[in-house]
Amino acid sequence: MDKDFDLWNVQKKHIDTSKVRRFYRTREVWWLWLGVNIGHEQDGTSKNFQRPVLILRAFSRFSCLIVPLTSSQKENPYHIKIGIIEDKEAAVIISQIRLIDTQRLVGKVCDLNSKTFEDVKKAVRAML
Repeated sequence: MDKDFDLWNVQKKHIDTSKVRRFYRTREVWWLWLGVNIGHEQDGTSKNFQRPVLILRAFSRFSCLIVPLTSSQKENPYHIKIGIIEDKEAAVIISQIRLIDTQRLVGKVCDLNSKTFEDVKKAVRAML
């Protein structure tokens, strides 16, 4: 499947000029404009280039550390199951951890429970 970098660039320019900042916190799951990326980097899905993500660390109102979610059920140390999110079994892909600008945040989905969040953080630390 061909990636539509041109359409994503149009969307990315709109996101960049919007200057919208949303209030967010660590441990929240959000829809995010993740975009079209290179090779095996996780992409946003659908025509909106969005994907749910978990906020791992809030740095400022401008940036935070996230991990993308997937509904793909792989058994490996980089896919950590986190339960049902929006009616789908979900996992975080800790190998795809990244810093994002908060202008990419679209809408909050839910708060991840504290125990599961601690399990994710523990897995991230073990990966590093």
